[in-house]
Amino acid sequence: MAKRQLLFIRNVIFFTFTSFGGAQAHLALLLKYFVKNSHFITEEELLELNALSQVLPGPASTQTLVGIAYKVGRLRLALITFIIWILPSAAIMTFAAVSYSMLDQKERFLEALEFIQPIALGIVAFAAVNLSRKILASQVSVFLAIGAVIATLVLRNAYVFPLAILIGGVISSAVETPREETELRVRLFSNINPRKLFYFIGVLLLFALLGALINTTSPFSLPIRLLENFYRNGIFVFGGGQVLVPLMFTEFVQMKHYLQGGEFLSGYALQQALPGPTFSFSSYLGALSMKNFGYGPGGQVLGGLVGVIGINLPGLILILFIVPFWDQLKKISRIRHSLAGINAVSVGFIVAAFLLMVLPMRFSWLSIGMMLATFFLLNNTRVSPPLIVLAGILLSFVI
Repeated sequence: MAKRQLLFIRNVIFFTFTSFGGAQAHLALLLKYFVKNSHFITEEELLELNALSQVLPGPASTQTLVGIAYKVGRLRLALITFIIWILPSAAIMTFAAVSYSMLDQKERFLEALEFIQPIALGIVAFAAVNLSRKILASQVSVFLAIGAVIATLVLRNAYVFPLAILIGGVISSAVETPREETELRVRLFSNINPRKLFYFIGVLLLFALLGALINTTSPFSLPIRLLENFYRNGIFVFGGGQVLVPLMFTEFVQMKHYLQGGEFLSGYALQQALPGPTFSFSSYLGALSMKNFGYGPGGQVLGGLVGVIGINLPGLILILFIVPFWDQLKKISRIRHSLAGINAVSVGFIVAAFLLMVLPMRFSWLSIGMMLATFFLLNNTRVSPPLIVLAGILLSFVI
């Protein structure tokens, strides 16, 4: 492997273990490690890749990093980078789920995370308010967000998410896009291989079909159903980890009862204390879901692997598929305008999920204070979520 690519991998490792703070902080670190320090790409190329990742469903930081790797070393380096980036946090979250499920460790785990649940709710509330300020700038976006909240709370079906996202994108694209782009769209989409798009959607349909056909008592049934759940959410999650977590709570806790609310929130808050992609939280969900259906440690590790692969696979495929003709794609304003509606619907999902998370919790004045303090610190200071989570863990040992 060329010296330049080895240097790139070294920087990927540094980035992986220092990337606290979510997508915005990740962008600053990407600028440091891959533009300013080593000049692997230009700042303009980095910002364009980040913009592309915001348009696509899936994990924005992961897609941006993989896109950089593809530009530097093509497919092989992109895949190596992806594995280095997701492996540490996914392994830790899977280990946390397995440890949580062991009887001799569960009480210690719960004691250590006593104040984590209200902190997690404070983080979700901050995400909802922060995104609302940026995204809900028009009557159409406000209408779409409110509609998403109502649809989620009333219907409580997993397929509300993709349908609402599709409707939101179509409405905002139709309302806000100018009409002068027909010829450009024809030139662009003539370069797209429809067979690749069929494969992309076909994987989802195959998983769904296998999950429906295999007997629910089969030991292979739940892993396949989980793979379909995670892959489907990976296709329809716009906005990164702050949107993924509420969607997962609504589907896995409220609708399908794979986990309990306390288990979910404890894992989410723990993930906030780790560097790396928020999407690695899916490994915790997969492992604990397998445990709650009677699988042992080996099955739980399989669940963690299914979770992290399923949720990341659509975004990985998309970024590698689209990067080669992004220069043409970014010229189409209909795609840019559809993102406004998709983001508005995503805000609605976060608000609905916050309400669903709050209702089953047993509140005390202390937990309410922790939730409000978390929101205040995130909203008014530069304190990062990992520090708040670690403070909550330490506080649980003191009080």
